[in-house]
Amino acid sequence: MIAIGALRHRLVLEAPVETPDGAGGVAREHVAVATLWAAVTPVAARADVVADAAGQTVTHRIVLRAGPEIGTRHRLRHGARLYRVLTCRALDATGRFIVVDAEEQRP
Repeated sequence: MIAIGALRHRLVLEAPVETPDGAGGVAREHVAVATLWAAVTPVAARADVVADAAGQTVTHRIVLRAGPEIGTRHRLRHGARLYRVLTCRALDATGRFIVVDAEEQRP
């Protein structure tokens, strides 16, 4: 069980939308689906080097009230921070809350 007061971060759930780009491919953008209150807890971090640029990946545990379907194609936004959904499961047998394991890329 989680205290409702712990859900103090306001996140925006975004879903991908693909549109034809006119050259045989698609352009992907994310659109807001819902605004949700969440508890966000950092779990682990690791240093990364991508395209010769140093950065880090931080894994978070995000607890939300059950509501809209959330899958690995979705992402969560908290201001300028983006969380890529890795897994999603029920917190307990009641099904009132869900736990999202997510990654955040930081420069």
